Amino acid sequence: MDILERLGGFRTATRQSVDGDKKAKAEKKVAEAVIYKLKKSIHRRIVDTVDLSKISSLEGEFFKAEVTKALKDIINTEPGSEVLNAAEKNELVRQVCDEMLGLGPIEHLLADSTIADILVNDPKHVFIERNGKLELTDIVFQDDNHLMHIIERIVTAVGRRIDESSPMVDARLPDGSRVNAIIPPLAIDGPVLSIRKFGTVPLTAKDLLKYDSVTEGILDFLSACVRAKANILVSGGTGSGKTTLLNVLSSYIPNNERIITIEDSAELQLQQDHVVRLETRPANIEGKGEVNQRDLLRNCLRMRPNRIIVGEVRGAESLDMLQAMNTGHDGSLSTIHANSPRDALTRLEVMCIMTGLDMPVQAIRYYISSAVNFVVQVSRLSDGSRKVVDITELTGMEGPVITASEIFRFAASGVGSDGKVRGELVATGIRPRFVQRMEEMGIEIASNVFKGDPKRRER
Repeated sequence: MDILERLGGFRTATRQSVDGDKKAKAEKKVAEAVIYKLKKSIHRRIVDTVDLSKISSLEGEFFKAEVTKALKDIINTEPGSEVLNAAEKNELVRQVCDEMLGLGPIEHLLADSTIADILVNDPKHVFIERNGKLELTDIVFQDDNHLMHIIERIVTAVGRRIDESSPMVDARLPDGSRVNAIIPPLAIDGPVLSIRKFGTVPLTAKDLLKYDSVTEGILDFLSACVRAKANILVSGGTGSGKTTLLNVLSSYIPNNERIITIEDSAELQLQQDHVVRLETRPANIEGKGEVNQRDLLRNCLRMRPNRIIVGEVRGAESLDMLQAMNTGHDGSLSTIHANSPRDALTRLEVMCIMTGLDMPVQAIRYYISSAVNFVVQVSRLSDGSRKVVDITELTGMEGPVITASEIFRFAASGVGSDGKVRGELVATGIRPRFVQRMEEMGIEIASNVFKGDPKRRER
């Protein structure tokens, strides 16, 4: 067979393959349309024939069981359902249940503990993050209206709204998962939904050790810092694990202390008995009634807190937080978006300037150096793992510059054959000044935890 005959055969096979793909896609599209039509019809029938007000008084699982039973009865008598086999009917029951009681097509993604983020770019493109990697799913919404209906269900459940006059919203799900939605005219191609999941059971110190996010010795050191009432700022990029580490650090706060948390959208899952949770409120449709983090921070100072935990400092409330740390509220914790400890200090300085007060930069830097004891840097590495990569102690001022000592740093040693980043968090050989305060409070810390790299680096 000459080359032209082989090329002709290849073209024919390719054409048949392309035609087969087109046919399969067309059949899939028709099947999806049939299923969607059945779902709408069944949903309408169950609303018309089942008295939901009577069974809604049942507990969640019993309510779902009653709705599922009614759905199965309706599906068996619904015109067009005879084309479905038993497995397809059960899948249809699940989908209709999710539409009625949950978040539609993405409901089962929320139940998957291996998924960290759910990102809906448009009705036909739903991505998830699993093990630090993004992947496209085969989940689709019917259209923009279908996606918009799910977004409205989420935001109205927490007393917020989204429409053309207020096209962006932050909200949360009952399990604490963080939700952000943005719609036209700001989102050009249609509604966009982003969900950062939080498990019903928060990660613990043992989990951080299991995932090699931190070593046992350094975790003991951070635990001692919290118990000795060090003011700690957790710094990191988006999705680096700042809130997770903040949860773990807060677990070391003694149970007899009064803790007040302040967040834009409640995410922290503290386990102590004496916890007061505060959450900001956006402005209403008239543009009034907004309560921001700065308002809540000022108010919480009148609530006799032992510890103040700010979910994330991102604006003018940073100055009030520093003042609180400097006026008897030691042991406060917060997070900040930054790529390094030094960047975190610079960003904190800029946010203090945002207050509009005519304060000298050097005074702001003095506030920061005297208020914050440690900056803990977390990072998501190239393999998707999240690790503590730096712990820096603020030691004071030297002229107009904040001085800091790097206590621990992540020493990378390359990438293994499995794609995992190799390395460990090692001591720089510098003994923190804060250890003296620990000793005065009777809190012991093993001295060998600070022995490591003999190179000392002062910044």
